[in-house]
Amino acid sequence: QVQLVESGGGVVQPGGSLRLSCTASELSLDDYAIGWFRQVPGKEREGILCISSRGGHTSYTSSGKGRFTISRDKAKNTVFLQMNSLKPDDTGVYYCVSCRRNCRRTYSEFDYWGQGTQVTVST
Repeated sequence: QVQLVESGGGVVQPGGSLRLSCTASELSLDDYAIGWFRQVPGKEREGILCISSRGGHTSYTSSGKGRFTISRDKAKNTVFLQMNSLKPDDTGVYYCVSCRRNCRRTYSEFDYWGQGTQVTVST
């Protein structure tokens, strides 16, 4: 069974940065698209960014534009979500998701989901 594991969440002050990581046990992510979604309190789950197996990027929302970037380190079998200039509105649980090759449009269309990592932006 594929298990996606997120890490890197935590508490950060507004304006700070966090780098989230997503890796998988017993699975090479080279042939998989990896996406990041988040669940913000009181709002619907929202897609952020996705990277396809070939490195193409998909952006689901404009809220992270210019602040969030996605990258892949094949040697580490890890996909990163770099988040800069964080705002209190970015507080939520961040999930990584995965599917073969190309990014899907919605959370439920992916094949594998992580348990999530909490990000809290607060003074």
